Amino acid sequence: MSVLELCDREIAAVPLEASVADAIHKMLDHHVGAVAVVDSDFRVAGIFTERDVLRKMSLSGADPKTMPVRELMTTPVEMATRGTGPGEALTTMLERHFRHLPVADDNGKLLGILSIRNLLEWRVDDLSRELESLEQYVSNDGPGG
Repeated sequence: MSVLELCDREIAAVPLEASVADAIHKMLDHHVGAVAVVDSDFRVAGIFTERDVLRKMSLSGADPKTMPVRELMTTPVEMATRGTGPGEALTTMLERHFRHLPVADDNGKLLGILSIRNLLEWRVDDLSRELESLEQYVSNDGPGG
């Protein structure tokens, strides 16, 4: 399974020219904690997260309506690809303390944004299926059982 299948259907992204306020509104509108910052070809240039708002914006005194998101976004961005498996992405996110991981093609074009929530939902579903299978195995009363 590709991590792209686990991403939210709607991609939260803003252009490099966006303001911090634009990025925050996009996060609020999509109910997400991060937006990808993309160039005119939709290639990932950076990521802007709730942590960026707290650490870089909140006490700066700058006006979020006029502050360009490009000045506060996190870069460089570690990204997943279509070939990245969910387990690999989860390991990366846990080790690096990421809550969001953009998924891009070989040219850096944004395909989706994976959140830790997406991966935890996948893992819970996976464990539930495994538990159900084990319960069936144990409860089967076959020959010699």
